[in-house]
Amino acid sequence: MRAKSIWLSPLSSAVLLLVALCLACWSPVMWAQQTASSSSSGLSQSDIARMLPATDMGANDARNRDPHLRPVSDNPATPFDAAAVPKSPLAPNADAVGAKTCIACHALENVQASHSLHVASFRAGAAHTGPQAACESCHGPGSDHAKNPTAPGSIIAFTHDAKTSAQTQTAVCLGCHAGGARQHWLGSVHENRGLSCTDCHNPMARQSPEGVLAKPSINEVCASCHQDIRAKFNRRSHMPLPEGQMACTDCHNPHGTITKPLLKTDTVNETCYTCHAEKRGPFLFEHAPVRQNCLNCHDVHGSNQQTLLVAPIPMLCQQCHTMTRHPNDLQTTNGLGTGLAPDERIMGRGCLTCHTNIHGSNNPSGPKFHK
Repeated sequence: MRAKSIWLSPLSSAVLLLVALCLACWSPVMWAQQTASSSSSGLSQSDIARMLPATDMGANDARNRDPHLRPVSDNPATPFDAAAVPKSPLAPNADAVGAKTCIACHALENVQASHSLHVASFRAGAAHTGPQAACESCHGPGSDHAKNPTAPGSIIAFTHDAKTSAQTQTAVCLGCHAGGARQHWLGSVHENRGLSCTDCHNPMARQSPEGVLAKPSINEVCASCHQDIRAKFNRRSHMPLPEGQMACTDCHNPHGTITKPLLKTDTVNETCYTCHAEKRGPFLFEHAPVRQNCLNCHDVHGSNQQTLLVAPIPMLCQQCHTMTRHPNDLQTTNGLGTGLAPDERIMGRGCLTCHTNIHGSNNPSGPKFHK
């Protein structure tokens, strides 16, 4: 068979030549580099060092200038590469030994904490702080602990059975995390009860998506102590917290506020108004107990009554409006639909059937909150 000649146009020849040049330049080394870079999903230490900001959370210098606050440290820790090594009160003469010495015994802890944000940050800043940055930035100098590991208090430990006081443990954390949401920690309810940061947080393991919490979610952490509040969320009417639509920290700041229940605002009503803005007013006709405190009528965590009420209507209204004008007789549970003497005046929504705008009214004819 006679071979046929193949004729290529000038355009096709140019395309083939360009493809050949590209293949010649694309060496196996470049292919390996490209594959490695595309398959890598994590950040290197250089990436972390480049992305970490110079934090202003550790406002120790400002705290030390405030005569009303106790200083948490003698050395301000502003950037990550300047985190001060705290001193253990029970081992004041100990020296730093470096992270390699710690890892020699604590291999498991090293594996668990290697992925954590704290260790990654300290390692990124170790160029200026030194090898002690990763472990001893929190646990203090470890020479005494390395010589006698069983000696109590030879190093700052963050457990309940440790000899390190809760105040010392908290001071270590506040060395970097002072200010901001934690500016009212000193003197707060949690601080007065002897809690430390590690009662709620675990920076050595990834138990939660964010916040280095000791449990998977904020609500689970709070419920570990506040069991009575957790039980209220199982009632018929409750905040949408079990459904995951909100968290305890939407209303409370567990690190301390100027209010006893650790509210994020100055009053209960201001906290409620952040979501229920339609109840804020101002109203032409105001309902006094409503303006005073939402808790006069509502149990905000959960209730077996409608709309989180502390008592069923009209019994709730009769706590103030008893035998005045109308009705002129005291309504009891016997008048409910399931009672012995059903009364149409307390059927359905009870008082709210007529007094619909009970939180306040702007209608000129609404002094009785009818409109």
